[in-house]
Amino acid sequence: MSKTIGIIAFDRVLTAEVIGPAEVFGMAAASDWFAGAKVLIIGVEPQPTIRTEEGIRIQVDATIADDVQLDVLLVPGGNDVSHLIENPQLNAFIRKHEAAAEWVGSMCAGAFVLGGAGVLDGKQATTWFGGETRLQAQFPAIQVVHDRPVVLDQRRITANGGLVSYRAALVLLAQLTSLAHAHEVYQGLGLARLGTWEDIEATVVGVN
Repeated sequence: MSKTIGIIAFDRVLTAEVIGPAEVFGMAAASDWFAGAKVLIIGVEPQPTIRTEEGIRIQVDATIADDVQLDVLLVPGGNDVSHLIENPQLNAFIRKHEAAAEWVGSMCAGAFVLGGAGVLDGKQATTWFGGETRLQAQFPAIQVVHDRPVVLDQRRITANGGLVSYRAALVLLAQLTSLAHAHEVYQGLGLARLGTWEDIEATVVGVN
């Protein structure tokens, strides 16, 4: 199944929101049932690398100035995405691929970027946990969802962000393939063994 998943990247993007989907789809691409799939990291600026909020350098495969063909476009978030909302080249890139891709999605504050491009108007969507009211105020045409970490509406998927990005990517992988294939990746990543905070507390020794 030859699919191309594009993930937007920019300086001070949140690491997990790039790495999560890249890891999910990258692991899937190593299997026979998703062979030929590839992940493209797409930079907003014309530079070969970006540095995440957490200080990780990531090399980009293309930029929004390039003519890329995508089946999926994902927009991660950052602590400040105001410059992205107002970026006409990025808005045009998003609108172009929203019209042609199978899915468009966001994690965390990436919903504000999709909102700025107008591709969430009239659709259900969410953003980072606690940011829903702000999203609704800034983009009243969006039907903001407050009580679900991952929201699907037609060809759009939005999620809270952080490690929820893994959950969103697995949901999207299931939509593209099957629940069984997504579960295979879920198990392969060890997410079933991540546990709860109580499990972490129970493992820590000698710390109050």
